[in-house]
Amino acid sequence: MNKQRNISFYLILTALFAFSTMAIAQEEVNLQMIHKIKNEGIGNSQIQDLSHNLTDYLGPRLSGSSNLRKAREWTAEKFKEWGLSNVRIDSYGDFGRGWDVKKSYIAMKDPYYAQVIGYPKAWTDGTNGLIDSEVMLLEITSEDDFDKYKGQLKGKVVITPANFNHGPAFEPEARRWTEEQLEERKTISIGGGGGRYTPEMLAQLRAQRALDQKLTQFLLEEEVGLKLTGTRGNFGTVFHTRAGSFSTDKLPTVPEMEISSEHHGRIYRLLKNGKSVKIEAEIEVEWLDDDYKGYNVLAEIPGTDKNLKPELVLLGAHLDSWHAGTGGNDNSAGVAVMMEAIRILKTLDYQPKRTIRIALWGEEEQGLFGSRGYVQKYVADRSSKEKKAEWDKISAYYNLDNGSGKIRGIYLEGNDMLVPVFEKWFEPFHGMGAKTITTRNTGSTDHVAFDAVGVPGFQFIQDPIDYGRGYHTNMDVYERMQLSDMTQAAVIIAAMVYNTAERDEKLPRKPWN
Repeated sequence: MNKQRNISFYLILTALFAFSTMAIAQEEVNLQMIHKIKNEGIGNSQIQDLSHNLTDYLGPRLSGSSNLRKAREWTAEKFKEWGLSNVRIDSYGDFGRGWDVKKSYIAMKDPYYAQVIGYPKAWTDGTNGLIDSEVMLLEITSEDDFDKYKGQLKGKVVITPANFNHGPAFEPEARRWTEEQLEERKTISIGGGGGRYTPEMLAQLRAQRALDQKLTQFLLEEEVGLKLTGTRGNFGTVFHTRAGSFSTDKLPTVPEMEISSEHHGRIYRLLKNGKSVKIEAEIEVEWLDDDYKGYNVLAEIPGTDKNLKPELVLLGAHLDSWHAGTGGNDNSAGVAVMMEAIRILKTLDYQPKRTIRIALWGEEEQGLFGSRGYVQKYVADRSSKEKKAEWDKISAYYNLDNGSGKIRGIYLEGNDMLVPVFEKWFEPFHGMGAKTITTRNTGSTDHVAFDAVGVPGFQFIQDPIDYGRGYHTNMDVYERMQLSDMTQAAVIIAAMVYNTAERDEKLPRKPWN
Protein backbone atom coordinates (compact mmCIF):
# COMPACT_ATOMS: atom_id res chain seq x y z
CA MET A 1 0.00 0.00 0.00
CA ASN A 2 2.80 2.46 0.91
CA LYS A 3 4.70 1.48 -2.23
CA GLN A 4 1.62 2.25 -4.36
CA ARG A 5 1.26 5.65 -2.66
CA ASN A 6 4.90 6.47 -3.34
CA ILE A 7 4.51 5.59 -7.02
CA SER A 8 1.42 7.81 -7.27
CA PHE A 9 3.22 10.65 -5.51
CA TYR A 10 6.18 10.51 -7.89
CA LEU A 11 3.88 10.32 -10.90
CA ILE A 12 2.16 13.52 -9.74
CA LEU A 13 5.54 15.22 -9.21
CA THR A 14 6.67 14.15 -12.69
CA ALA A 15 3.46 15.48 -14.23
CA LEU A 16 3.82 18.80 -12.43
CA PHE A 17 7.45 19.10 -13.53
CA ALA A 18 6.49 18.32 -17.11
CA PHE A 19 3.70 20.91 -17.00
CA SER A 20 6.04 23.56 -15.60
CA THR A 21 8.71 22.79 -18.18
CA MET A 22 6.13 22.99 -20.97
CA ALA A 23 4.77 26.29 -19.60
CA ILE A 24 8.26 27.79 -19.50
CA ALA A 25 8.93 26.64 -23.03
CA GLN A 26 5.70 28.27 -24.21
CA GLU A 27 6.62 31.66 -22.77
CA GLU A 28 8.39 33.71 -25.39
CA VAL A 29 10.71 36.58 -24.45
CA ASN A 30 11.71 39.06 -27.13
CA LEU A 31 15.35 39.53 -26.14
CA GLN A 32 15.85 42.21 -28.77
CA MET A 33 13.13 44.32 -27.14
CA ILE A 34 14.53 43.60 -23.67
CA HIS A 35 17.91 44.87 -24.93
CA LYS A 36 16.29 48.07 -26.17
CA ILE A 37 14.54 48.59 -22.84
CA LYS A 38 17.81 48.10 -20.94
CA ASN A 39 19.69 50.41 -23.30
CA GLU A 40 17.15 53.24 -23.00
CA GLY A 41 16.54 52.82 -19.27
CA ILE A 42 20.22 52.70 -18.31
CA GLY A 43 21.68 54.99 -20.98
CA ASN A 44 19.05 57.75 -20.86
CA SER A 45 17.56 57.39 -17.37
CA GLN A 46 15.35 60.21 -16.13
CA ILE A 47 15.22 58.79 -12.59
CA GLN A 48 17.34 61.55 -11.06
CA ASP A 49 15.30 64.39 -12.55
CA LEU A 50 11.99 62.74 -11.65
CA SER A 51 13.15 62.07 -8.08
CA HIS A 52 14.33 65.66 -7.60
CA ASN A 53 11.05 67.10 -8.82
CA LEU A 54 8.88 64.72 -6.82
CA THR A 55 10.73 65.47 -3.57
CA ASP A 56 12.62 68.78 -3.59
CA TYR A 57 10.23 70.65 -5.89
CA LEU A 58 6.80 69.22 -5.08
CA GLY A 59 7.62 68.64 -1.42
CA PRO A 60 5.48 66.77 1.14
CA ARG A 61 2.24 65.45 -0.37
CA LEU A 62 -0.12 64.65 2.49
CA SER A 63 -3.50 63.36 1.36
CA GLY A 64 -5.79 66.23 0.42
CA SER A 65 -3.03 68.86 0.75
CA SER A 66 -2.17 71.68 -1.63
CA ASN A 67 1.12 69.98 -2.47
CA LEU A 68 -0.65 66.78 -3.50
CA ARG A 69 -2.91 68.80 -5.79
CA LYS A 70 0.21 70.40 -7.28
CA ALA A 71 1.80 66.96 -7.72
CA ARG A 72 -1.25 65.67 -9.59
CA GLU A 73 -1.03 68.58 -12.01
CA TRP A 74 2.73 68.24 -12.47
CA THR A 75 2.66 64.50 -13.18
CA ALA A 76 -0.28 64.87 -15.57
CA GLU A 77 1.61 67.56 -17.50
CA LYS A 78 4.71 65.34 -17.63
CA PHE A 79 2.62 62.52 -19.12
CA LYS A 80 1.29 64.89 -21.76
CA GLU A 81 4.82 66.10 -22.49
CA TRP A 82 5.85 62.49 -23.14
CA GLY A 83 2.95 62.00 -25.55
CA LEU A 84 0.85 59.62 -23.49
CA SER A 85 -2.85 59.36 -24.27
CA ASN A 86 -6.01 59.81 -22.21
CA VAL A 87 -4.19 61.74 -19.49
CA ARG A 88 -6.65 62.66 -16.77
CA ILE A 89 -6.98 63.45 -13.10
CA ASP A 90 -9.79 61.08 -12.21
CA SER A 91 -11.94 61.30 -9.08
CA TYR A 92 -12.68 57.97 -7.44
CA GLY A 93 -15.13 59.50 -4.94
CA ASP A 94 -15.04 61.26 -1.58
CA PHE A 95 -11.98 61.47 0.64
CA GLY A 96 -12.31 64.34 3.11
CA ARG A 97 -10.70 67.56 4.27
CA GLY A 98 -7.35 68.82 3.08
CA TRP A 99 -4.83 70.26 5.54
CA ASP A 100 -1.67 72.34 5.14
CA VAL A 101 0.97 73.37 7.67
CA LYS A 102 1.65 77.10 7.28
CA LYS A 103 4.03 77.47 10.23
CA SER A 104 5.63 75.13 12.75
CA TYR A 105 8.06 76.10 15.52
CA ILE A 106 9.08 74.67 18.87
CA ALA A 107 11.97 75.33 21.27
CA MET A 108 12.78 74.85 24.95
CA LYS A 109 13.39 78.20 26.75
CA ASP A 110 14.09 77.05 30.30
CA PRO A 111 16.25 75.72 31.97
CA TYR A 112 18.17 76.83 28.84
CA TYR A 113 17.44 77.47 25.19
CA ALA A 114 17.41 74.41 22.90
CA GLN A 115 15.79 73.84 19.53
CA VAL A 116 13.40 70.88 19.62
CA ILE A 117 12.95 68.58 16.64
CA GLY A 118 9.22 68.32 16.20
CA TYR A 119 6.37 68.50 13.71
CA PRO A 120 2.60 68.88 14.02
CA LYS A 121 0.60 65.69 13.84
CA ALA A 122 -1.41 65.45 10.63
CA TRP A 123 -4.84 67.09 10.71
CA THR A 124 -4.20 68.74 14.07
CA ASP A 125 -5.65 72.14 14.86
CA GLY A 126 -3.32 75.13 15.24
CA THR A 127 -2.35 76.86 18.47
CA ASN A 128 -3.98 80.24 17.67
CA GLY A 129 -0.69 82.04 17.99
CA LEU A 130 2.54 81.66 19.95
CA ILE A 131 2.43 79.62 23.15
CA ASP A 132 4.90 80.40 25.93
CA SER A 133 4.21 78.01 28.77
CA GLU A 134 5.56 75.78 31.46
CA VAL A 135 5.29 72.09 30.58
CA MET A 136 3.14 69.86 32.75
CA LEU A 137 3.82 66.14 32.99
CA LEU A 138 0.62 64.08 32.85
CA GLU A 139 0.93 60.61 34.35
CA ILE A 140 -2.43 58.95 33.78
CA THR A 141 -2.88 55.21 34.21
CA SER A 142 -6.61 55.22 35.01
CA GLU A 143 -9.63 57.51 34.89
CA ASP A 144 -9.11 58.34 38.56
CA ASP A 145 -5.95 60.26 37.61
CA PHE A 146 -7.88 62.90 35.64
CA ASP A 147 -8.99 64.61 38.85
CA LYS A 148 -5.36 65.46 39.72
CA TYR A 149 -5.12 67.80 36.72
CA LYS A 150 -8.65 69.13 36.40
CA GLY A 151 -8.76 72.93 36.16
CA GLN A 152 -4.95 73.32 35.82
CA LEU A 153 -4.29 72.80 32.10
CA LYS A 154 -5.87 75.68 30.22
CA GLY A 155 -3.38 77.07 27.69
CA LYS A 156 -0.60 74.84 29.01
CA VAL A 157 1.86 72.60 27.20
CA VAL A 158 1.52 69.00 28.40
CA ILE A 159 3.63 65.91 27.91
CA THR A 160 2.98 62.24 28.67
CA PRO A 161 5.51 59.50 29.49
CA ALA A 162 6.89 57.20 26.81
CA ASN A 163 9.21 54.20 26.85
CA PHE A 164 11.90 54.23 24.19
CA ASN A 165 14.87 51.89 23.92
CA HIS A 166 18.00 53.81 23.04
CA GLY A 167 20.57 51.07 23.03
CA PRO A 168 23.52 51.35 20.65
CA ALA A 169 22.72 50.89 16.97
CA PHE A 170 24.78 47.78 16.26
CA GLU A 171 22.73 46.86 13.19
CA PRO A 172 23.91 48.37 9.90
CA GLU A 173 21.94 51.36 8.69
CA ALA A 174 21.38 49.79 5.27
CA ARG A 175 21.19 46.18 4.13
CA ARG A 176 20.47 44.06 1.08
CA TRP A 177 18.88 40.63 0.93
CA THR A 178 21.43 37.82 0.91
CA GLU A 179 20.97 34.85 -1.42
CA GLU A 180 20.05 32.71 1.58
CA GLN A 181 17.40 35.22 2.71
CA LEU A 182 15.93 35.41 -0.79
CA GLU A 183 15.77 31.63 -0.96
CA GLU A 184 13.90 31.60 2.36
CA ARG A 185 11.29 33.94 0.88
CA LYS A 186 10.23 31.12 -1.43
CA THR A 187 9.22 28.98 1.52
CA ILE A 188 5.50 28.86 2.26
CA SER A 189 4.35 28.12 5.82
CA ILE A 190 1.34 25.84 6.15
CA GLY A 191 -0.79 25.95 9.29
CA GLY A 192 0.83 27.36 12.41
CA GLY A 193 -0.10 28.53 15.84
CA GLY A 194 -2.30 31.33 16.99
CA GLY A 195 -2.09 35.03 16.35
CA ARG A 196 0.42 37.53 17.65
CA TYR A 197 -1.70 38.56 20.63
CA THR A 198 -3.15 36.58 23.51
CA PRO A 199 -6.68 37.43 24.68
CA GLU A 200 -5.13 39.14 27.71
CA MET A 201 -2.90 41.28 25.50
CA LEU A 202 -5.84 42.24 23.29
CA ALA A 203 -7.91 43.20 26.32
CA GLN A 204 -5.05 45.37 27.59
CA LEU A 205 -4.69 47.08 24.21
CA ARG A 206 -8.42 47.82 24.06
CA ALA A 207 -8.38 49.24 27.59
CA GLN A 208 -5.42 51.48 26.78
CA ARG A 209 -7.09 52.70 23.59
CA ALA A 210 -10.26 53.56 25.52
CA LEU A 211 -8.20 55.44 28.13
CA ASP A 212 -6.34 57.36 25.39
CA GLN A 213 -9.66 58.43 23.87
CA LYS A 214 -10.89 59.68 27.23
CA LEU A 215 -7.62 61.55 27.75
CA THR A 216 -8.05 63.31 24.41
CA GLN A 217 -11.56 64.38 25.35
CA PHE A 218 -10.34 65.54 28.77
CA LEU A 219 -7.60 67.68 27.20
CA LEU A 220 -10.13 69.26 24.85
CA GLU A 221 -12.44 70.10 27.74
CA GLU A 222 -9.52 71.56 29.71
CA GLU A 223 -8.53 73.68 26.67
CA VAL A 224 -4.91 72.52 26.65
CA GLY A 225 -2.64 74.75 24.56
CA LEU A 226 -0.38 72.04 23.11
CA LYS A 227 0.33 68.35 23.64
CA LEU A 228 3.84 66.95 23.05
CA THR A 229 4.20 63.31 22.04
CA GLY A 230 7.41 61.34 21.63
CA THR A 231 7.87 58.94 18.72
CA ARG A 232 10.06 55.96 17.94
CA GLY A 233 13.20 56.60 15.95
CA ASN A 234 16.83 57.50 16.64
CA PHE A 235 19.13 60.46 15.95
CA GLY A 236 16.34 62.99 15.55
CA THR A 237 14.13 60.92 13.27
CA VAL A 238 10.44 61.56 13.93
CA PHE A 239 7.86 58.98 12.83
CA HIS A 240 4.50 60.50 11.98
CA THR A 241 0.88 59.76 12.68
CA ARG A 242 -2.24 61.89 12.75
CA ALA A 243 -4.04 63.60 15.59
CA GLY A 244 -7.21 64.88 14.00
CA SER A 245 -9.43 63.52 11.31
CA PHE A 246 -9.80 64.34 7.63
CA SER A 247 -13.50 63.64 8.10
CA THR A 248 -15.86 66.43 7.09
CA ASP A 249 -17.48 66.39 10.54
CA LYS A 250 -14.90 69.08 11.53
CA LEU A 251 -14.55 67.94 15.12
CA PRO A 252 -11.92 69.96 17.02
CA THR A 253 -8.59 68.41 18.01
CA VAL A 254 -5.98 69.16 20.64
CA PRO A 255 -3.02 70.93 18.98
CA GLU A 256 -0.31 68.27 19.03
CA MET A 257 3.33 67.95 18.04
CA GLU A 258 5.37 64.78 17.68
CA ILE A 259 8.94 65.34 18.83
CA SER A 260 12.09 63.23 18.56
CA SER A 261 12.44 60.58 21.25
CA GLU A 262 15.72 62.08 22.46
CA HIS A 263 14.16 65.52 23.00
CA HIS A 264 11.06 64.00 24.54
CA GLY A 265 13.27 62.05 26.93
CA ARG A 266 15.18 65.16 28.03
CA ILE A 267 11.99 67.11 28.82
CA TYR A 268 10.45 64.13 30.60
CA ARG A 269 13.53 63.51 32.78
CA LEU A 270 13.78 67.17 33.77
CA LEU A 271 10.13 67.23 34.84
CA LYS A 272 10.33 63.86 36.58
CA ASN A 273 13.25 65.14 38.63
CA GLY A 274 11.40 68.25 39.75
CA LYS A 275 12.93 70.78 37.33
CA SER A 276 10.89 73.45 35.56
CA VAL A 277 10.70 73.35 31.76
CA LYS A 278 9.33 76.11 29.55
CA ILE A 279 8.37 75.65 25.91
CA GLU A 280 7.74 78.20 23.19
CA ALA A 281 5.79 76.87 20.25
CA GLU A 282 3.43 77.74 17.45
CA ILE A 283 1.41 75.76 14.93
CA GLU A 284 -0.43 77.50 12.12
CA VAL A 285 -2.52 75.34 9.78
CA GLU A 286 -5.00 75.83 6.97
CA TRP A 287 -7.98 73.57 6.40
CA LEU A 288 -9.00 73.01 2.78
CA ASP A 289 -12.77 72.72 2.49
CA ASP A 290 -13.21 73.55 -1.20
CA ASP A 291 -12.95 69.97 -2.53
CA TYR A 292 -13.49 66.79 -0.53
CA LYS A 293 -12.95 64.37 -3.41
CA GLY A 294 -9.95 62.09 -3.86
CA TYR A 295 -8.15 61.67 -7.16
CA ASN A 296 -5.85 59.41 -9.17
CA VAL A 297 -3.69 60.45 -12.14
CA LEU A 298 -4.14 58.16 -15.15
CA ALA A 299 -2.42 57.98 -18.55
CA GLU A 300 -2.05 55.39 -21.33
CA ILE A 301 -0.20 53.95 -24.25
CA PRO A 302 -3.14 52.69 -26.36
CA GLY A 303 -3.24 49.11 -27.55
CA THR A 304 -3.07 48.41 -31.27
CA ASP A 305 -4.26 44.81 -31.66
CA LYS A 306 -7.88 44.85 -32.79
CA ASN A 307 -8.80 42.03 -30.42
CA LEU A 308 -6.54 42.79 -27.45
CA LYS A 309 -6.51 46.61 -27.26
CA PRO A 310 -9.58 46.73 -24.95
CA GLU A 311 -7.55 44.71 -22.43
CA LEU A 312 -5.33 46.49 -19.89
CA VAL A 313 -1.91 46.17 -18.29
CA LEU A 314 -1.68 48.47 -15.27
CA LEU A 315 1.34 49.78 -13.42
CA GLY A 316 1.23 52.20 -10.54
CA ALA A 317 2.40 53.69 -7.26
CA HIS A 318 0.92 56.05 -4.71
CA LEU A 319 1.57 59.77 -5.12
CA ASP A 320 0.71 60.87 -1.58
CA SER A 321 3.15 60.93 1.34
CA TRP A 322 3.36 62.15 4.92
CA HIS A 323 4.02 65.79 5.69
CA ALA A 324 7.35 66.30 7.47
CA GLY A 325 9.70 64.71 4.92
CA THR A 326 9.31 64.85 1.16
CA GLY A 327 8.23 61.24 0.70
CA GLY A 328 11.48 60.07 -0.89
CA ASN A 329 11.16 56.34 -0.29
CA ASP A 330 7.45 56.40 0.45
CA ASN A 331 6.64 56.81 -2.29
CA SER A 332 8.42 59.21 -4.63
CA ALA A 333 10.67 56.26 -5.45
CA GLY A 334 7.79 54.11 -6.66
CA VAL A 335 6.24 56.99 -8.62
CA ALA A 336 9.55 57.88 -10.29
CA VAL A 337 10.20 54.24 -11.23
CA MET A 338 6.74 53.71 -12.72
CA MET A 339 6.88 57.01 -14.59
CA GLU A 340 10.30 56.06 -15.94
CA ALA A 341 9.07 52.60 -16.95
CA ILE A 342 6.27 53.99 -19.10
CA ARG A 343 8.57 56.72 -20.46
CA ILE A 344 11.00 54.02 -21.64
CA LEU A 345 8.24 52.19 -23.52
CA LYS A 346 6.87 55.39 -25.04
CA THR A 347 10.33 56.63 -26.07
CA LEU A 348 10.95 53.34 -27.91
CA ASP A 349 7.77 54.07 -29.91
CA TYR A 350 6.43 50.75 -28.73
CA GLN A 351 2.98 49.85 -30.09
CA PRO A 352 1.54 47.41 -27.54
CA LYS A 353 -1.11 44.82 -28.29
CA ARG A 354 -2.93 45.61 -25.06
CA THR A 355 -3.46 49.09 -23.65
CA ILE A 356 -0.93 50.04 -20.99
CA ARG A 357 -2.23 52.34 -18.24
CA ILE A 358 -0.24 54.00 -15.48
CA ALA A 359 -2.02 55.04 -12.30
CA LEU A 360 -0.63 57.34 -9.62
CA TRP A 361 -2.87 56.69 -6.66
CA GLY A 362 -4.10 59.24 -4.15
CA GLU A 363 -4.57 58.83 -0.41
CA GLU A 364 -2.84 55.46 -0.02
CA GLU A 365 -1.44 56.31 3.40
CA GLN A 366 -4.91 56.72 4.91
CA GLY A 367 -6.15 53.31 3.77
CA LEU A 368 -5.54 52.62 0.04
CA PHE A 369 -8.28 55.11 -0.84
CA GLY A 370 -7.10 55.75 -4.40
CA SER A 371 -6.60 52.16 -5.58
CA ARG A 372 -9.64 50.83 -3.73
CA GLY A 373 -11.71 53.70 -5.11
CA TYR A 374 -10.53 52.92 -8.64
CA VAL A 375 -11.33 49.22 -8.20
CA GLN A 376 -14.77 50.03 -6.80
CA LYS A 377 -15.50 52.43 -9.65
CA TYR A 378 -14.19 50.44 -12.60
CA VAL A 379 -13.29 46.86 -11.64
CA ALA A 380 -15.47 45.15 -9.02
CA ASP A 381 -17.33 45.51 -5.74
CA ARG A 382 -15.55 43.34 -3.22
CA SER A 383 -18.54 43.02 -0.89
CA SER A 384 -21.28 42.18 -3.37
CA LYS A 385 -18.96 40.37 -5.84
CA GLU A 386 -20.33 42.54 -8.63
CA LYS A 387 -17.94 42.54 -11.59
CA LYS A 388 -17.64 45.83 -13.46
CA ALA A 389 -16.40 46.83 -16.91
CA GLU A 390 -12.65 46.36 -16.38
CA TRP A 391 -12.74 43.18 -14.30
CA ASP A 392 -12.20 40.75 -17.17
CA LYS A 393 -10.02 43.18 -19.17
CA ILE A 394 -7.09 43.63 -16.77
CA SER A 395 -4.27 41.15 -17.33
CA ALA A 396 -2.14 42.40 -14.43
CA TYR A 397 -1.42 45.30 -12.09
CA TYR A 398 2.22 45.96 -11.08
CA ASN A 399 2.97 48.04 -7.97
CA LEU A 400 6.10 49.47 -6.34
CA ASP A 401 5.98 50.71 -2.74
CA ASN A 402 8.77 49.25 -0.63
CA GLY A 403 11.34 52.01 -0.93
CA SER A 404 14.03 52.66 -3.52
CA GLY A 405 16.02 49.43 -3.22
CA LYS A 406 16.60 47.34 -6.31
CA ILE A 407 14.13 44.65 -7.40
CA ARG A 408 15.19 41.13 -6.39
CA GLY A 409 12.09 39.26 -7.51
CA ILE A 410 8.31 39.29 -7.21
CA TYR A 411 5.52 38.14 -4.88
CA LEU A 412 2.84 36.11 -6.71
CA GLU A 413 0.15 36.33 -4.00
CA GLY A 414 -0.45 32.59 -3.90
CA ASN A 415 -0.85 32.17 -7.66
CA ASP A 416 1.17 29.02 -8.40
CA MET A 417 0.15 29.12 -12.06
CA LEU A 418 2.39 32.14 -12.59
CA VAL A 419 5.65 30.62 -11.33
CA PRO A 420 6.88 29.28 -14.70
CA VAL A 421 5.76 32.47 -16.47
CA PHE A 422 7.71 34.85 -14.26
CA GLU A 423 10.69 32.54 -14.00
CA LYS A 424 11.06 32.86 -17.76
CA TRP A 425 10.45 36.63 -17.76
CA PHE A 426 13.05 37.25 -15.06
CA GLU A 427 15.82 35.29 -16.80
CA PRO A 428 17.25 38.35 -18.63
CA PHE A 429 17.61 40.11 -15.26
CA HIS A 430 19.45 37.46 -13.25
CA GLY A 431 22.64 39.42 -13.84
CA MET A 432 20.97 42.44 -12.23
CA GLY A 433 20.22 40.44 -9.08
CA ALA A 434 16.52 39.82 -9.80
CA LYS A 435 15.51 36.17 -9.88
CA THR A 436 13.44 35.27 -6.80
CA ILE A 437 9.90 34.13 -7.65
CA THR A 438 7.79 33.37 -4.61
CA THR A 439 4.12 32.56 -4.22
CA ARG A 440 4.14 34.32 -0.85
CA ASN A 441 1.76 37.17 -0.14
CA THR A 442 2.83 40.66 0.82
CA GLY A 443 0.42 43.32 1.96
CA SER A 444 -0.27 46.89 2.96
CA THR A 445 -0.08 48.57 -0.42
CA ASP A 446 -2.11 49.19 -3.57
CA HIS A 447 -1.82 45.79 -5.28
CA VAL A 448 -4.01 44.45 -2.45
CA ALA A 449 -7.04 46.29 -3.88
CA PHE A 450 -6.77 44.32 -7.13
CA ASP A 451 -5.87 40.96 -5.61
CA ALA A 452 -8.91 41.27 -3.32
CA VAL A 453 -11.25 41.09 -6.34
CA GLY A 454 -9.43 38.31 -8.18
CA VAL A 455 -7.36 40.50 -10.51
CA PRO A 456 -3.63 39.62 -10.61
CA GLY A 457 -1.88 42.31 -8.56
CA PHE A 458 1.81 42.24 -7.72
CA GLN A 459 4.36 43.94 -5.50
CA PHE A 460 8.05 43.35 -6.16
CA ILE A 461 10.63 42.03 -3.70
CA GLN A 462 13.02 44.92 -3.06
CA ASP A 463 16.25 45.32 -1.12
CA PRO A 464 15.24 47.01 2.15
CA ILE A 465 18.33 49.31 2.32
CA ASP A 466 17.22 51.68 5.15
CA TYR A 467 13.52 51.79 4.17
CA GLY A 468 12.12 50.64 7.51
CA ARG A 469 14.08 53.25 9.45
CA GLY A 470 13.12 56.21 7.33
CA TYR A 471 9.68 56.01 5.78
CA HIS A 472 6.86 57.98 7.43
CA THR A 473 9.49 60.29 8.95
CA ASN A 474 11.01 63.74 8.64
CA MET A 475 14.08 62.08 7.08
CA ASP A 476 12.25 60.45 4.17
CA VAL A 477 13.92 62.75 1.65
CA TYR A 478 15.85 62.73 -1.63
CA GLU A 479 19.16 61.84 0.06
CA ARG A 480 17.74 58.49 1.18
CA MET A 481 16.80 57.41 -2.37
CA GLN A 482 18.94 54.84 -4.21
CA LEU A 483 18.90 56.20 -7.77
CA SER A 484 20.92 53.40 -9.39
CA ASP A 485 18.65 50.78 -7.81
CA MET A 486 15.61 52.67 -9.07
CA THR A 487 17.10 52.66 -12.60
CA GLN A 488 17.33 48.86 -12.39
CA ALA A 489 13.73 48.66 -11.13
CA ALA A 490 12.36 50.82 -13.95
CA VAL A 491 14.02 48.63 -16.59
CA ILE A 492 12.65 45.42 -15.06
CA ILE A 493 9.12 46.80 -14.68
CA ALA A 494 9.11 48.13 -18.25
CA ALA A 495 10.03 44.62 -19.39
CA MET A 496 7.33 42.98 -17.23
CA VAL A 497 4.73 45.38 -18.63
CA TYR A 498 5.93 44.72 -22.17
CA ASN A 499 5.76 40.93 -21.72
CA THR A 500 2.27 41.16 -20.25
CA ALA A 501 1.02 43.43 -23.03
CA GLU A 502 2.37 41.12 -25.75
CA ARG A 503 1.34 37.77 -24.27
CA ASP A 504 -1.25 35.88 -26.34
CA GLU A 505 -3.42 35.28 -23.28
CA LYS A 506 -4.06 37.27 -20.14
CA LEU A 507 -2.16 36.05 -17.10
CA PRO A 508 -3.93 33.16 -15.34
CA ARG A 509 -6.03 34.13 -12.32
CA LYS A 510 -6.90 32.67 -8.98
CA PRO A 511 -10.62 31.90 -8.57
CA TRP A 512 -12.85 34.72 -7.30
CA ASN A 513 -16.53 34.11 -6.76
